[in-house]
Amino acid sequence: MPIHNPPHPGDTLRLDILPEMGISVTELARHIGYARPHLSKVLNGHAPIRAELAVKLERAGIGKAKVWLAVQADYDIWHTEQELQPLIEPIAAHGD
Repeated sequence: MPIHNPPHPGDTLRLDILPEMGISVTELARHIGYARPHLSKVLNGHAPIRAELAVKLERAGIGKAKVWLAVQADYDIWHTEQELQPLIEPIAAHGD
């Protein structure tokens, strides 16, 4: 069953992980070598987690890259499904 309105993965980082670790956005950005403005966009749900950030998070011990990308994909797919209109019918196989 599909998740109803899954959270942006940046929300998880901002609301759960960073407070639990006791580090700021600036500290995380500096530690993983990622531009703070770009990280802030992800944490506020204005940009997706891409492979580079996912790998850097994994190397810092913050989850697994594949999981971050899967959560991002779930978020992207759900929102795209809500926006797409009209419904596209499946293509029938030739000869049917």
